[in-house]
Amino acid sequence: MVDSKIIDAFHMMWGNFPEPVRLIHKDRKVLAVNEIAASRGMEIGVPCFSVGNPELHKVCSANEALASKKGQRINAPDGRIRFWSPVMDCPDVFIHFVIFRDPPQ
Repeated sequence: MVDSKIIDAFHMMWGNFPEPVRLIHKDRKVLAVNEIAASRGMEIGVPCFSVGNPELHKVCSANEALASKKGQRINAPDGRIRFWSPVMDCPDVFIHFVIFRDPPQ
């Protein structure tokens, strides 16, 4: 589905990022996860929307990111910042991650 070089580049860039990061196909199948995402039970091969509260996925901006070829960001009321970023030269793939504006206490 996706060239293995894309998967390798994902791991090289995002493998040690301190928040969960996933590489996702436009059909929402998870292609790769970083170490912390894997440690939190996020899996490869499952639909990205199958993880977490279904209510959170209502604000998904993946389609907008893919169509515009520009990263999208949402400041959610729960204190998280959600990002969707298309992968250059790979029009059907994006990176998705969430970070806390203020680290949890």
